[in-house]
Amino acid sequence: MANNPALTLGLAMALGMLAQVIARRIHIPGIVILLAAGLLFGPDGLNWIRSDSLGSALHIIVGFAVAIILFEGGMNLRISRIKREHLAIQGLITIGAFVTLVGGTLSTLIFLDWDFRTSILFGTLVIVTGPTVISPLLKRVRIHHGVSTILEAEGILMDAIGAIVAVVALEIAISPSGLSFIKGIYHIISRLAIGALLGVVGGGLLTLLFRIRRLVPEGLENVFILSWVFALFQLSNALSPESGIAAVTIAGMTIGNTKTYIQSDLLEFKEQLTVLMIGMLFILLAADVRISDIQTLGINGIITVLFLMLVVRPLAIFLGTYRSALDKNHKLLLSWIAPRGIVAAAIASLFVFELNSHGIEGAQQLRALVFLLITMTVLSAGITGGWVASILDLKRKSESGWVILGAHEVARLLARLLKQGGNEVLCIDEDPQACRLAENEGIKVFYGNALEERTLQRAEPDTRKGIIAISGNEEVNFLFSQRAKHLEKGIVILTGIKNKDEGITFRMIEETGGRIPFGREADMDLWSSWIRKGQTSYSSYVLSENTDLDLTDKSMVGILLPLTFNHKNTVHPVENQKKIKKGDYVTFLINNQKKDEANEWIEKNGFISGGVSGSGFYLYSQLHSIN
Repeated sequence: MANNPALTLGLAMALGMLAQVIARRIHIPGIVILLAAGLLFGPDGLNWIRSDSLGSALHIIVGFAVAIILFEGGMNLRISRIKREHLAIQGLITIGAFVTLVGGTLSTLIFLDWDFRTSILFGTLVIVTGPTVISPLLKRVRIHHGVSTILEAEGILMDAIGAIVAVVALEIAISPSGLSFIKGIYHIISRLAIGALLGVVGGGLLTLLFRIRRLVPEGLENVFILSWVFALFQLSNALSPESGIAAVTIAGMTIGNTKTYIQSDLLEFKEQLTVLMIGMLFILLAADVRISDIQTLGINGIITVLFLMLVVRPLAIFLGTYRSALDKNHKLLLSWIAPRGIVAAAIASLFVFELNSHGIEGAQQLRALVFLLITMTVLSAGITGGWVASILDLKRKSESGWVILGAHEVARLLARLLKQGGNEVLCIDEDPQACRLAENEGIKVFYGNALEERTLQRAEPDTRKGIIAISGNEEVNFLFSQRAKHLEKGIVILTGIKNKDEGITFRMIEETGGRIPFGREADMDLWSSWIRKGQTSYSSYVLSENTDLDLTDKSMVGILLPLTFNHKNTVHPVENQKKIKKGDYVTFLINNQKKDEANEWIEKNGFISGGVSGSGFYLYSQLHSIN
């Protein structure tokens, strides 16, 4: 069992996924469980996973996995967001990186008494941060957008730059002839340039291929791109060593910032593959670390890491962002969140392999210090990041209202009622006239195609209570709902339909975890036209008794439309899974041409005229015309 490479690889994948499932269930950073699992199942524990059994294949596997991870990271980087924070990002990947390199080198010289060669190698290793750690952290903590953008961009771009800097430093360290510093700088610049060029070309070609529908047969798109990424990574490395990381990162950015018909499917596929790769890599690399090497570092190793976290990182942030418009609180939060991730671990393992093969001592302790740094930075950022963001007033609100797809008359009325109840509301529509009317009524609105990922992301579904898709097109409503759910799994999804028995049905929505707004089918175009013609009114009523209220009553379609209800001083949109109880106030939109039928139904179901609720939500006891 000890020298079975196939078993090692299989167990690393399975344990990597199990560790991440456990981490998500107990809400702690996944890398903490992964590192612990690697040590537990490695040679110092149960000895089930022996990374050394993979031999030189380990570095090939690590290379391919890192290529996937950074390609996916590049896809999630939006150039429009980077431009807004470009001064801070530029400063961090230049001045900030240099300060970290110098600080990392000095810290090991001072506290651990390492030789200069090993110290500077460590300094080059720690300039990277970890997008594989930062991205899940930002999804969980939800900090200020500007800080999130800077952290993501720094992590992804510095992984590409830092990996090349570290490998060139390694080449200088092991070069028998002593590769000159000037030549080293040339190697760094040339490799970055070659990687960037190949990344733009490779990403551009892929984008062109997928702008032509059916050129690549359906079902093969994701694996086609995966093979292309692997080939691009190795081709770039063959032309210029270690430039492949830059190539796949830039290729990911190129595809991620252009429109292709498979983009959302590709992102989901790459996201899942990235989770698999991260789990496998951390298990394999952590299993290769000896506990005795970490113990040898002693208290001075912890002091070195704390010096990097509490002195070097803040210094790098404040010097690197001095030209930016960031205020002190933004800089303090950036100073606190700098977890290291898989690229630092992978390059540290490469260093051990190369230094040992050249008979250079100190490699094991260097890797042990890197893993100690990863553990401590991930724990501090993961456990205290949200708390620090709250103290600095840079934590985004959660469940801060509703996104409504549509800015037509019904959507605007619903938005106003929800706003009066203290909800934040945002409408999305690509009809400029409807958007102008919404703005005139004091409703926040985004003009654009809601099915475009950029538009949906601008609406920040991850911070909302839910989305209400009530455009006049039920197919668009359904697609929009599914995309919003993909971005934020726990969000409440209300999907409007015209006819529950045709087209998009109740069952289709419920099977995908959705709910029905108004508790029933409703033709938005028809109701909006009645509002425009002055043929509707709305009024609020209180439910005076506990009844088995049937909001799906088909006889009321086109007569009465329940919009919102007030339960315990909180206003909610009416939907089929929320039961209206005695004492709740419900606001109905009424077709005046069938007012008698509407009033009969209202009285029959135990409603009486309403007043003002405790929340200050203005309830109308008389009918008000909508013009």
